[in-house]
Amino acid sequence: MEWTGARYADKPTAEAETWIDAPPERVWSLVADVGQMPEMSTELRSVEWCDGATAPAVGNRFVGRSKHPAFGEWATTSHVIECEEPRVFAWAVEDPEFPTAVWRFTLEPADGGTRLRQWMQMGPGRSGLSVAIDEMPDKEQKIVFVRMREFESSIIGTLAAIKQRVEG
Repeated sequence: MEWTGARYADKPTAEAETWIDAPPERVWSLVADVGQMPEMSTELRSVEWCDGATAPAVGNRFVGRSKHPAFGEWATTSHVIECEEPRVFAWAVEDPEFPTAVWRFTLEPADGGTRLRQWMQMGPGRSGLSVAIDEMPDKEQKIVFVRMREFESSIIGTLAAIKQRVEG
């Protein structure tokens, strides 16, 4: 796992990868099914496509409902910004031009299976974390560090769950 950046304005990122013993097309079917993501997440509770969409395509939107012990419950609308089956699936949270976060899966054939990477960027748009930073600006680096560690843990857990489901 790797992450960079220390302040919110730096748009810190986190990334991890795993190798899955299956072709990208099989891995894609799970990665692209956002409805299954809550089963593999500690925060995400539900996901619903908007406007009659049922699958990812650039411009499609989905609402995710999340829960966190420190932040409570909230919902966000995500916009699919990249969708290249079976290689890349990415979405921007809230405003696609100034997102509160960007999440991306990349799949590439490797050693007879798939190298699956998940990457995320915090910001630059304001999020619930921005409120905590506003209230304690002197603790911004610690707040960002703690949240990025949570994202790291979430990414590692999601990748492990996808690997387990696909390899079954």
